Amino acid sequence: MTPVSSNAPHGQSPLRTVQVLGGGNAGSSAHVRSLAEGLVARGVRVTVCAPLEAERAYDFTGTGAEHVHVPRSSDPVSVAALRTACANADLVHAHGLHASFRTVLALGGRTTPLVVTWHNRAHAEGPRGHLLRMLERRVVKTAAVVLGTSPDLVHRARRTGARDARLAAVALPARRRTGDLADLEDPDRLRPKIRAELGATGRPLLLAIGSLDRQRGYELLLDAARAWRDLDPVPQVVVAGEGPLRPVLQRRIEDEELPVRLIGRREDVSELLAAADVALLTSSWESRSVFAQEVLHAGVPLVATRVGGIPDLVGDAAELVPYGDPGALADTVVRLLADPERCALLRELGTRQAASWPTEDETVAQVLSVYDELTQPRPLP
Repeated sequence: MTPVSSNAPHGQSPLRTVQVLGGGNAGSSAHVRSLAEGLVARGVRVTVCAPLEAERAYDFTGTGAEHVHVPRSSDPVSVAALRTACANADLVHAHGLHASFRTVLALGGRTTPLVVTWHNRAHAEGPRGHLLRMLERRVVKTAAVVLGTSPDLVHRARRTGARDARLAAVALPARRRTGDLADLEDPDRLRPKIRAELGATGRPLLLAIGSLDRQRGYELLLDAARAWRDLDPVPQVVVAGEGPLRPVLQRRIEDEELPVRLIGRREDVSELLAAADVALLTSSWESRSVFAQEVLHAGVPLVATRVGGIPDLVGDAAELVPYGDPGALADTVVRLLADPERCALLRELGTRQAASWPTEDETVAQVLSVYDELTQPRPLP
């Protein structure tokens, strides 16, 4: 088969692909943006179907791709818009469960190859959980290839009935590699300024970043913070993000007088990481956590829960604790704060681990090899 991994050979039209994104979390949206840029650079025609707010945030058209507004819902109007966008595609690539299911409806039995990337696992119990499992089965049985961003997602796809499930090579896009002191203006001056702003002058700064929802495990983080009140000096815990649990968390922080600040959504992740002594990831499940990647790229010691794809992602470059055990989290942080040599080793191991992850070029190359398997040479009309 003639490869499609570069500009179309003489006598063939360019490969036409449609990338479908639902609401899109930070990881999947950044991945689609990076993928679109790499594909366009290699002569592939790319249309990104995503809500307008995703286009505003990630500028898919800035890569040379076309953007088509498709709302997040699976109502007939959205499905019809997606069907029109996919009408002349050689291949469709959907990202996430809801986008994938909407794409299955839009293709409606067409022979257009469908590639699906699972970036996360759907979380729900009861009737909604049953519905999500039904959607998963429908999607994986329709898709020609399912790419999972962590080994457990690949195993889940295979158990659900995928014909072909593989581990995806997913790079952290260069624009998300934050925290490198060399990229910051006057870091020696900036670090104390940020620490003072966050109330961490003369005390350790513990940093967590992520939406304030149950998956992130922030209530367990608050449980652990009780133990840190007995340290001298008391660490300042800072959580950057917004979400539905903010009122509950804020009430606990005030009622229990915990050394925790909720600072809302922030865009200056690099500055926050440059100021942090330890980063915390307390989620109940993660696939290929963007925050964990940013932390290791920044050379900050990481304490994370041993869940999902985290152990494979970080290797020996982080301290891992069981989910649901605030005592283990609290004790691990206390030991790290008292052991500068271990912190220094984790910084070194983190930088080394980050260097082992796929590059954006390698990510695009893997995706193109999958596309190549699923498409035939396209003679010019």
